[in-house]
Amino acid sequence: MFKKKQESKDKRFKETAVQTYQYGLVMVLIDKVTGVHYLHTWAPQGVTLTPLLDEHGDVVIDKNALET
Repeated sequence: MFKKKQESKDKRFKETAVQTYQYGLVMVLIDKVTGVHYLHTWAPQGVTLTPLLDEHGDVVIDKNALET
């Protein structure tokens, strides 16, 4: 009757760092298809999702995170 949810390997994004604070959440997500890291924040005032940048202003891409 009830089907099991897909395994986590089917998920496109992987959570690598999660921090909570009084009324919110900050996490780093990695896109397993592109290797791009995203900074995701959640708070009662709103939600953001933006590519994570390195010290030179370039998008952080982890080629080792790509699924084959």
